[in-house]
Amino acid sequence: MHNTIYFGDNLKLLEALPAASVDLIYIDPPFNTGKVQARKSLRTVRTEDSEGDRKGFGGNSYQTEVLGSGDYQDSFSDFAAFIQPRMEHAWRVLKDDGSFYFHIDYREAHYCKVLLDQIFGRQNFLNEIIWAYDFGGRAKNRWPAKHDNIFYYVKDNNKYTFNLDNIDRIPYMAPGLVGPEKAAKGKLPTDTWWHTIVGTNSKEKTGYPTQKPLGILERIVRASSDPGDLVLDFFAGSGTTGQACLNLGRDFILCDSNPQAIEAMKTRFAACNDIEWKCL
Repeated sequence: MHNTIYFGDNLKLLEALPAASVDLIYIDPPFNTGKVQARKSLRTVRTEDSEGDRKGFGGNSYQTEVLGSGDYQDSFSDFAAFIQPRMEHAWRVLKDDGSFYFHIDYREAHYCKVLLDQIFGRQNFLNEIIWAYDFGGRAKNRWPAKHDNIFYYVKDNNKYTFNLDNIDRIPYMAPGLVGPEKAAKGKLPTDTWWHTIVGTNSKEKTGYPTQKPLGILERIVRASSDPGDLVLDFFAGSGTTGQACLNLGRDFILCDSNPQAIEAMKTRFAACNDIEWKCL
């Protein structure tokens, strides 16, 4: 199970995985927005044609070229029926000292929390992490939604991995109040994580819709696994979990049923020869 990426139905994979075989699970399932999630990869090329579709500095004209696009249908008539068997298997394959991170947004967060409490036990719920950002569209008729929810559970709250000393530190918001030594060291993140999204011009960008930032996944992998541990992400998308594992010396299993996700991961991991690709 060393560094393997599966194309196919993740329920089929979960049913085949041995019990208590995985150290850490992170998933970012579809959010059930009722929409088609899509993202286009663009570039702009300067043109002498005054009819270019964009204007730049000094009145220069630019033409936009679409390099590629990715999309998937994010709508379920019964989201609970879709997610429940997958969560039950997630609990089954997790080791007794393992951790589970479930990434969702406000639409389904409350229903998922109740379901996860039933499967993992309320006593094994440790945090609701709020990932806050400040980019994207802004509603005009309500407070703009600019955060995701990440539920953090463990298999057993009496024994689990949490590497406090390995977690990346962040700047103090008021460094003058803590003194120069603490300010230079930075502070540990709380359960509210301010982190930008993957921007249009980011080096991380794969072009896959809903791609999550590497910094978020590296923080989770550092905190809740050790080098050599096995990490599972069965809604892998663009493969950010796998990249975090490669960067930090963990093994991984990824799975996605979207051909565009597999193509994004093939591009992302093209230089890595230590990955096995399988179809379910």
